[in-house]
Amino acid sequence: MTAFAIPAPAQPSVAIAGSDRRFPVRRIFCVGRNYAAHAREMGNDERDPPFFFTKPADAVVDSGSTIPYPPLTKDLHHEIELVVAIGKAGFRLAPEAALSHVWGYGVGIDLTRRDLQDVAKKAARPWDWAKGFDRSAPCGPLVPAEMVGHPTSGRIWLAVNGAVKQDGDLNELIWPVADIIAICSQAMELQPGDLIYTGTPAGVGPLAAGDKVTGGVDGIGTVELTVGSPQ
Repeated sequence: MTAFAIPAPAQPSVAIAGSDRRFPVRRIFCVGRNYAAHAREMGNDERDPPFFFTKPADAVVDSGSTIPYPPLTKDLHHEIELVVAIGKAGFRLAPEAALSHVWGYGVGIDLTRRDLQDVAKKAARPWDWAKGFDRSAPCGPLVPAEMVGHPTSGRIWLAVNGAVKQDGDLNELIWPVADIIAICSQAMELQPGDLIYTGTPAGVGPLAAGDKVTGGVDGIGTVELTVGSPQ
C-alpha cells in the first residue's frame, strides 16, 4: 500500500440513477460553442472547429446541492449540457468507433464566471479561473448507455426560479457526440472515468444568490441546484 505524506484526497464521483454505486470521475473535458445559436450569441462563427477546456475532477457536485456564490465574480452564468461518461479507454478514435467507449449519459451545468472569462478573452489568456473553480460542474445522476442508447435528439433545457432560460434540442449540436469523442481523443487518450460536457444551447445568463436552478435532457434525466450566499 502506498504511503502518502498527507491524507489522500477523496475520489470525486457522480451518482448513478437507480443505484447505490457511483461513477468515479477522472477528468472533465468541456466543449465550447457547440450549438449554433449559442455561438452566435457569444459573437462567434458557428462553423469554427470544436475546442476544449477542462475543469478539475473535484469541481463536480451532485444534483440537489447548494453551491455558494463563488468568489471573484459578479456575473456567474449557467450553461446546461449533455454529459458523456467514458467507460473504456481510447486514443485516436474514429467517429464510427467512438460511441462504443461511452458508459452512459447525464445532465450537467457548466457554471462560468463570465466577467473573468471576458477579461481573459480580451487579454488572450486561458479560461481556467473562469471555468475551473470549486463546484463549477454540477452533474445529475448518470444513466447507462445500455439503458438509454445514444441520444441524437431530445429537448435540453434550464430554468431559473421556474422561468425557462435555455431551451434547445440535442439535434442542434454542431458536432455530435461521436465526433466530439473522436476529436478529443486525438489530443488525449480517453480513460474510464472521464466526463465530457458537450456544449450548451442559447440562453445562457446570470445567476444570483438564492436562485433555484433546474434543468434536464429528455430521456436522460435532470439536474437541480441552489445558489447560496457568497463565499
